Amino acid sequence: MRTFRLASLALALALSSAVGSAPALAAGPQDTLVLTLKNGDVTIALRPDIAPKHVEQIKTLVREGAYDNVAFHRVIEGFMAQTGDVQYGDLKEGYKASAVGTGGSELPDLPAEFSQEHFVRGTVGMARSQNPDSANSQFFIMFAPAPPLDGDYTIVGKVEKGLDLIDSIKRGDPSDNGSVSEPDRIVKARIAADAK
Repeated sequence: MRTFRLASLALALALSSAVGSAPALAAGPQDTLVLTLKNGDVTIALRPDIAPKHVEQIKTLVREGAYDNVAFHRVIEGFMAQTGDVQYGDLKEGYKASAVGTGGSELPDLPAEFSQEHFVRGTVGMARSQNPDSANSQFFIMFAPAPPLDGDYTIVGKVEKGLDLIDSIKRGDPSDNGSVSEPDRIVKARIAADAK
C-alpha cells in the first residue's frame, strides 16, 4: 500500500517563516484551475512551464470530474492541506477513511518535474510516496512556506485568489499526522476555459 506523505514535516514547520510569499502569477483560462469549496471559489494558476506532465494530468482528471467531492483528508495547521485522492477520497462515492491518502487515479504515475521554484504560502505541489516518480492525482496547498520541500516535490501552481478559503479548511488531528475526520471537500473542480 502506498502512502503519500510529505517528508521533513518537522523541519518544514520549523523553517516555515524563513521564506516570504512570491508574487501572484497570471495564467490564461486554459491554465487556471477553479476549486469550488463550501464557501466559494479558489483560483489556482497552473504552471505547465515547469511541470507540463503534472499539469496535463490534473487537467485530464478535472475534466473527467475526478476531483469533485474529494476530501481534504490531511490538513496540518501551519503547513498544508492535502486532497486529490480520487480512488479513496470521494465523499459521495467510495470514500474509505482507512485508505484515503494511499490512492491515486487510473492514470499512470508521473516522473518528477522538480524546479527551482519555492514552496511558499499558496503554492500547490504534488503529493507522492518515497519514490520521486510516484505522483499521480493527490496535491497539497501550502498554508506557510516550507523550504525543505524545495526541489523534492513537483510544484504545479499557486493560489491566485481564495487563499482565505483554503485557510478555513477543517484541520486534522496533529497526533495522527493531520488526518481529518468528517473532512471538508472540493465541491467541484473545473478549468476556467471550460463551460461551467
